[in-house]
Order: sequence, then C-alpha cells, then structure tokens
Amino acid sequence: MTAEINFASNKLGIIHDDQLQSMLDKYNLGKMISTRKTANGAMGQTLFVSSTEGDFVFKGNPLYTGQFGEEKFFVENLKKRTNVSVPMPYIVDNSQEIFEWSYTLMPRLQGEHLNSEHLKNSLDLDDKYRIAELIAETLSEFHAWKADGFGELNLEKFDIIPFKGTYASWLYNRIMFWLEDAKKYSKITSEDFDWVNSLLYGSQDAFVDFSSPTFVMGDFKPENFLIYSEVSRWEISGVFDFTNSYFADPISDLIKMIIFYLNNDESEIAKHLVSVYCSELEEKEDIKKRIKVHMLHQRVLDWGCAKAMNMVSWNTELPFSQWAKTYTDSAASLLE
Repeated sequence: MTAEINFASNKLGIIHDDQLQSMLDKYNLGKMISTRKTANGAMGQTLFVSSTEGDFVFKGNPLYTGQFGEEKFFVENLKKRTNVSVPMPYIVDNSQEIFEWSYTLMPRLQGEHLNSEHLKNSLDLDDKYRIAELIAETLSEFHAWKADGFGELNLEKFDIIPFKGTYASWLYNRIMFWLEDAKKYSKITSEDFDWVNSLLYGSQDAFVDFSSPTFVMGDFKPENFLIYSEVSRWEISGVFDFTNSYFADPISDLIKMIIFYLNNDESEIAKHLVSVYCSELEEKEDIKKRIKVHMLHQRVLDWGCAKAMNMVSWNTELPFSQWAKTYTDSAASLLE
C-alpha cells in the first residue's frame, strides 16, 4: 500500500477537547493546554496538541487500513537502524474508543521546516551547503537498510510484497499510467509521448543492471523534516511521515529536494547534495539515467496534479515534454 499515490486524504473533521483529553488520559500524558492545526500537516490529518507533559502531534483518520501500523513499523526500524531522529514513541490506537477511526500520537520534535519564511530569509550560503550535506547524510543512513527485493510492505506479515513484474516495468508502467491520466486535465501530445518513451528506452539498461534495493522514504521533502541550530551547529532534528515508504532505488529519494533547490534557483546547492550523496557510489552514468527517470516520474505526477487542481505555477503554454526535459536534464547534469 505504501507505493500508492494519494492526492487527497481523509480530514480530521471536528475534534472535541474532551476527546483529546481522554486520549491524553489513556496514556498518562497530562492535562491539555492547547491545540493547533499544523501548517505542513499530512493532508489535513494532523494536529498539534500541548499538555502539561509536553508537546505532541496527533494524526488521525487513516488514508487506508493499516496506515499507522505501517508508519510505526518504519519509524521503529529506522530508530534501531540509524541515528536519525524520528518521532518515538509512536503510539497507535486502533480501538476506536475515543474517535471513530484509528489515530496515532507522537512527540513533537524541535526545529523548523527548510521552506519556512524565517529560514528562507536567514540562512547564508554556508548554512545551505551544510544543510544539503546533512540531507545527503540522512538519506545515506536511511538507504543503508538493504532489502532482499523490490516491493512494498505487507501490512499483515510486515515483509515485502514484490512489485508485479520487474522493478523497471513497475516504474515504467506507473509513469505511463499517470501520463495518460494527465491527458484528462491537460494537453499531452504524441510528441510528448514520443519523448517520454525515448527517455525510458534509453535508460532501460541502467535499471536492468540495478539489483540493490533499499528502504526508500518516498516523500523526502522540506515539509517532512525539521532542521535545528544549536550553538551555530545545524542538525536535522526530525524526519517523519512514512506513508509512501517502500523498497526500491534509493536515488529516487533525492528527487523532491533537487526540485526544491532548482525551483529556488539554487542549482549549486542541489549539485552539492548529489555530490555528497554519490561520493562513494560508482557507475555514475547509470545513476544519471536512473535519476532522469525518477525525475520524469515525479514531474508527471506534479504536472497532472497541478493541471487538475488549476494550480499551475509555470508558463501554461509550455508543452509537457519541454517543461519536464528542463528538470530531467538538470538532474543528470548535477552528476557531471
């Protein structure tokens, strides 16, 4: 289920203070002081809750059965396998005694999002380079979790359900599915399809030769991690939201941060991120091919979503292939 694409969620709806207090009582977490909606919440599923015992993040109304158990599995494994800060303990309550759906409660971690107005206006160039290094190091720790095969988590046995066919065929079919879907909301021409097919065909050998799947967070972006500075020493103080995690090509976890930097005219920071991450990796030419496909995959999703929701932030006259090629070429150039 982790590899599914979700463009909408089940909102929390109306939450009463007495329900939240009952939840705090259940886990001996003190008396409630305040609540506040999260600015970067997981599609309306989250709420900040403060009590006399501390600050917490409440997340409810799961997208699918088993979502929170799945996230708990990944959080607990990452806590054991890495030095990355994740929200622990990760309490999951499936009883529906207090709410009509399952929920999870976790400690609120300190720090700010990289895309916060404060950090955007205060970070200097050295800070940005250091944070890019921390991101590379964090992802490298995540990707040290090796897997025996490509696939998503089995929510019953907590082992891996292999993708249908090869990983390459699963990924390629997924790209083509969402490109076809984008035709419902935008103009996708035969020239666009030809360009996509050419890029995929030209990268096939790199995926055939790739046989080392790892844990993939699937949604590593500024909204899902926090950074914190103590005595002028930056650290990533928390990573969370593992709803889209699975086991595949670790390079794919770089894509959303590359897009973030490119969209902020910080290609040199993106290059530094990729350089640090790939410093000990071989087969750079294969990585170039794979990173182009992963960038295409993300841009297909972003194009279709923006067109469907009328939230396009780029020149609306640009053909899909021309728009996406700018990103796929830029991503590959970061390895040069």
